[in-house]
Order: sequence, then C-alpha cells, then structure tokens
Amino acid sequence: MVKANGGKSLQNLIDEKPNLVEFFYNDTLAPHYRARTSLTAAYIPPEFTNWRDEQRAWRESAILFDQSHHMPEMLLKGPDAFRLLERLGINSLSNFTTDRAKQFVACTPRGHVIGDCVIYRLEDQTFELISGMPVLNWVQYNAERDGYDVTIERDDPTPYNPAGRRWFYRFQLEGPHAGKIFHDAVEGGAPEIPFFRTAKVKIGGCEVLVLRHGMAGHLGAELSGPYDEMDTVRSTLLTAGKKYGLKQGGTKTYFSTIFEFGWMPYPLPGIYTGEELRDYREWLSGNGWEANAQLAGSFLVDNIEDYYVTPWDLGYGHILKLDHDFIGRNALEALPLEKRRKKVTLVWNREDVAKIFASQLGDGPRYKALDFPVAYYGWPQFDEVRTADGRLIGHSCHCGYSANEGEMLSLAMLETSSAELGTQVLLIWGEPAGGSRKPNVERHEQLQVRATVAPVPYAQSVQKLKRAAIS
Repeated sequence: MVKANGGKSLQNLIDEKPNLVEFFYNDTLAPHYRARTSLTAAYIPPEFTNWRDEQRAWRESAILFDQSHHMPEMLLKGPDAFRLLERLGINSLSNFTTDRAKQFVACTPRGHVIGDCVIYRLEDQTFELISGMPVLNWVQYNAERDGYDVTIERDDPTPYNPAGRRWFYRFQLEGPHAGKIFHDAVEGGAPEIPFFRTAKVKIGGCEVLVLRHGMAGHLGAELSGPYDEMDTVRSTLLTAGKKYGLKQGGTKTYFSTIFEFGWMPYPLPGIYTGEELRDYREWLSGNGWEANAQLAGSFLVDNIEDYYVTPWDLGYGHILKLDHDFIGRNALEALPLEKRRKKVTLVWNREDVAKIFASQLGDGPRYKALDFPVAYYGWPQFDEVRTADGRLIGHSCHCGYSANEGEMLSLAMLETSSAELGTQVLLIWGEPAGGSRKPNVERHEQLQVRATVAPVPYAQSVQKLKRAAIS
C-alpha cells in the first residue's frame, strides 16, 4: 500500500533521522531493478547470450527486450482523469488523442521534478501510466486529496505483485531490422504508425497494442497485451526475426541502453522538504519507494535539496509548455536561466578508465571498481563534475560502457556555461572517506577522471530519431 494507514509514514521516517542524506547514503537498499537485477532474474536472465553481442544487436540487427516485470503501472479512469493529469503534468495535453502516447513529467510546487512516466490514452476517459513509481504515487495522492471523479487501479512489478503476475506483457523491439520483423510478424503486414503514436495489430492471432518509438536510434515498437498471451506473441516475434538475426536482450543490456539513448531515469523526487508537501509525506509509506532512495557517489552534502533536479536538468525543457496551469508552473517560470542546467554526455578518458581497472591488481591504491556495462552503484547517484581549477559545475548521474561506441560514458547535468561540446572536465569517481556503508561499496580511494562534454543522446542514430518532436 502507498498510504501509511496508521503505520509509519515517510514524514515519520524523516522526523526520526537527524540527517536524511546520511541515512539515504549509507543505510538503504535501492528499490529499483536497474540497481538490483537479481529481483527480476527469475523472470528475465541478466544475459541471454552475452551483453556485448546484445548491445551490438540494437545497432546492427535487432533485439527484443522483455519489459513485463519491472515497471509499475496505473489505470486512471473517469470524467476527471484528463483534468487531473493536466493539473499535474508540465507538458501539454491539448493534442492528446486516443492514438497517442506522452512522456509525462510532474513537479512539486517549487518546480522540482517528482518523476516521469509514459502515458497511453486508451479511451477518452481511460489512461494507462507506465513506470515511474514516485509519479504514480503523486497522481494517486492528488486524486484522493482533491476529490477528483476518477478510479485508480495499480499493478505492481512482478516480485512485489500479490498476484505474482501482471495485467499486461510488454516487449520492446529495437534495431535496424526491427521494422522488417514487425511487418513480417503482423497479420496482413504492419500499418504506418507515426512516431509516438499507437495502433492495434494482430500478432500470432492476438490483439496487440503498439507504440511506435525507439530507445536505441531506430523506429522500434513497444508491444503490449494481456499477460496470458505473452508467450504466443513472443514466439511469433522470435520466429519472424530469426532470419534477421534477432536476439533477446537480458537485463544487463536493457538497463545499459540509456548511455546511448540519453534518458536520465528516476531522479530523487523533490518531496522531502517544504511544509506544502507535509501532507503528502504523511500519506506516503515510511517503507515505500521514496523511503528507500539510495544516494551514492562523490557528491556528499547535508542538504537533501541539493539533490533535487528541475526539468531542464533532465533534458525536459523542450516539453515544458505554459499553455495550461499546472503545479510548479510559477516556480519554473521564475527560475533564472543560469540555474537551468543542461543535460550532456561525458566521454571518459580511456587512460583514466584503464587506470581504474589496473588499480584492481596488486596492492593498491584501489579505486572504485567499474562494473560493465552498467557502472553506477546508487539510486540515484551523484558524482561531482568540476573544472580543471576545481570549481563544481554539475553532477554525473548514470555511467556505463557502450560496446557499440567503445567508450565509457555517463549522463550528466552541467551549468550551461560549462556544457559546450568538447569542454574538458574532471569527474570525481568514488566516494569520500573510503566509501559509504552501502553493502555494494567496497573500500576504495577517489580518482579524478578526465572527461569530454559530448552531445546527448550520444549515438548519432538516436540523435536523428530525437529530431522527431514529441509535443
């Protein structure tokens, strides 16, 4: 349950902790599968073949990802559903017809991001919200508090789901041959579906809802339908994709797509301070998602608000629309330009990456180990990014390796004056004082890693795809 229902609330937890950052930095276990792939290992293996070949498949042939088990979902229905979403989302819903999906971003009254998710408009008064636990909680809270005429149903990720199964399966088909595979698998051939639009097709005799979008630089497809039909649809796709070299992707590969694609998932929700949100914190569980943030990295300060982010930090400035009144609008309009950081990719210096690996041999010093292909070890993670003279200019939040690019990459948010392409910066890798108490952090020393500011998304194929606007 989201509500405390007489149990400990998030506000109770905060009141008990003299230093919330210290608690999140040392004593919590990240709730998300990106940091804990063992949670879904019983349903999806970390690798079907090996993650390097699986990464190459989305660049050279095609890959099928299974998204059926790790993303929470919500069905929002009723006469006030649209009005509620419009009140909460920073993006415009004016053109939100039943053949579209939207990237939905919600903020606090102070303009800090709570989270984001994808929304389908299934019917005029029915919306499906996919992923983004903090934003789903925020939607439910506002619906209940303000008496919106809606009904809400929640479908938890499989490991936490009391039914042990989901409403829907969900697949992502990606790669340069994805379109051909999709066409061959659809009965009667695939229709033309514009970018981020939806349609219904038949695959293996089953009705499938299709969202046309891409995670890895191609016009891929997200496919969903009743959970009982998952195996039939998957088998049909694999059969159709055999001659095109289709591979299945494991969780290691799936969670590494962001380094080329450029999405910064699950920021720390900006909800832990402010009297205006006290009622919300009292509504949230003291054992839930928001109570188990796992801060990590070289950036460590006492003020939890220094970990909050705005839509510009995450690259969502282009979808922020002032054509409607929404929570946080006044604060976002008033935010000075110099405080609107820019999302970039950092390309790590190869010699410094090799130095981290070399430090694992011999007597030391040992630097924080790099796991491939996903190297960050917190949720969320904040590593300091500084100029050559030591000035803090931003944070690196997700890092990992791309076999396609042959580079160690991270997604960062930098002050605009330091975000010009080609700028040389220093990323502080590893935690201070030898590392935190987190069980997945070994004793280590910090290292200054040289890095170069590059575009986001980093892969050229994704840059081309991103030029298709999602309004």
